[in-house]
Amino acid sequence: MPWTRILSGVVAIAVALGMTLLGGWYFTVGFGIIVYLGQLEYFQLARAKGIAPAAKTTLAVSQALLIISNVSPTLADAVFPVAGTFICFYLLFQPKFATIADISASIMGLFYGGYLPSYWVRLRSLGQIEASNLPLDGFWAQNWTNLSILPQGLTTTLLAFFCIWAADIGAYTFGKFFGRTRLSDISPKKTVEGAVFGVAASVAVAVTGSWYLSWSGWPITGVALGLLIGIASLLGDLTESMMKRDAGVKDSGQLIPGHGGILDRADSYVFTAPLVYYFVTLLLPLLP
Repeated sequence: MPWTRILSGVVAIAVALGMTLLGGWYFTVGFGIIVYLGQLEYFQLARAKGIAPAAKTTLAVSQALLIISNVSPTLADAVFPVAGTFICFYLLFQPKFATIADISASIMGLFYGGYLPSYWVRLRSLGQIEASNLPLDGFWAQNWTNLSILPQGLTTTLLAFFCIWAADIGAYTFGKFFGRTRLSDISPKKTVEGAVFGVAASVAVAVTGSWYLSWSGWPITGVALGLLIGIASLLGDLTESMMKRDAGVKDSGQLIPGHGGILDRADSYVFTAPLVYYFVTLLLPLLP
């Protein structure tokens, strides 16, 4: 493995963990940069198909959506349709008539690149204000082994990240050495064996994490969360591969040396955030 790939991977993980541990506006601003760069790559893919999306408008309203998700998570759902309406309004008054593809790509950019990722901000903000001990609503624990003082958003976000990493690493490793059956023509290198092992690895991490966090309904809740994350991360990977194949490119960008673009690294995270957020906010409180 090239040293540039290793070094850029270590730096990316360090930055991601740092802003996740701090939370608050540190996480929101850092995540906002990731979303911005990811949306730039998405619109580049759209333009490769001859589509002219409302990129600047979508980028702006997506950042507003992330800010509102941190300030008032419940209000973010109301912002999404308003933002979509604003994008369509903008396209209506362009010198060149917008096409269905232009409108669809713009709304998809908002949904895929802005709205769905905003759930990571909502998830990380759970219990953050009450535990905040740093400026800008940040948090730093004096004792990281004492789970009772850690915000729920922090522990759940880290658990979700660990499940995604386990799914990605498990699928890649097992598929490389034992994979025989192609999973989909969208991504020829992916195998059924690798996908199954990746989901199983996600389940194993989730079950362990749910026990460590003393979740109600263990181990069923851990199995359910692991399945959701494992399958959703796989679908996110395939969705991004489908967009790249349609655009005729190998990587979404070249921002991260040896890894490609932001979307190439973050595709597994897009669909998982809403599932994890509603799992811990709607399902877990119902369990005795």
